[in-house]
Amino acid sequence: MRRILITTVMALSLATLAGCSAGGMSADSVAEAEAPASRDANYSIDGGAPSAALESGNQTLIGPQIITTVQITVTVDEPIDAADEASRIVGSVGGSVENRSEQRESGNNPGSAQLTLRIPSAQLTTTLAQLKELGIARDTMINSTDVTSQSQDLAARITALETSVDRLLDLMSRATSTDNLLAIETALSDRQANLESLQSQKRYLDSQVQLSTVNLYLVSERDTPAETPDTFWSGLAAGWGAFVAFWSAMLVALGVLAPWLLSAGIVTTIVLVWVKLARRRRAARSQPE
Repeated sequence: MRRILITTVMALSLATLAGCSAGGMSADSVAEAEAPASRDANYSIDGGAPSAALESGNQTLIGPQIITTVQITVTVDEPIDAADEASRIVGSVGGSVENRSEQRESGNNPGSAQLTLRIPSAQLTTTLAQLKELGIARDTMINSTDVTSQSQDLAARITALETSVDRLLDLMSRATSTDNLLAIETALSDRQANLESLQSQKRYLDSQVQLSTVNLYLVSERDTPAETPDTFWSGLAAGWGAFVAFWSAMLVALGVLAPWLLSAGIVTTIVLVWVKLARRRRAARSQPE
């Protein structure tokens, strides 16, 4: 009887200890699954990354990550036709036309076109050369922004969160109580929301790196601003052009005013003749007979 009592007490004690161990393990496991994510979120690529390769979905971006934006103005004969040709050039290298606006020629408006182009960065130099051949390239401005650190930071945080999510999923499959399951689900939901947000930012950043943005302005010769002379000969040419333009304008104005001046001269002559005759008549009448 005494042996049976001792055996029963030992069995109850072991069961109690097992229950306590299971509950404590689940709570500690959730904290352990979340801890690496907070540590890895501050992970520095420069501090210990073995490679510069960055994972972006199914693609790997290697080396410096540069976002390039270009603004270029080209003088052409027919802006609308040139815009069609520019679209064809961009399409041939795998790019696309993101925005396009145009004004057709009407009256004093010579017409113009403006395009926002997305061009693969690897094809940017050759594509710009083709776009400049549409006419006369006047103004080109290239802006490059290095986002390598930002891209690496996003990649590291995404990797940390993916690891944390995998651990939480593993804990969920082994949860032994409702409280532990709810705690794991809450942590998992937060981790997945943060992960999706970071992945979206990374996809956008990679898109800006892989496809350069080119703002192309196509204007006609009449829309092109005159160049400022910077040498003696260019100043002389500009002065001669202004001299010729002045007298050309004067001749045009004289041609416009000629009918009015002729009419005014005829009317003035008639009035003067009439006044002169009237004076002669008055003078003849005033003389004594």
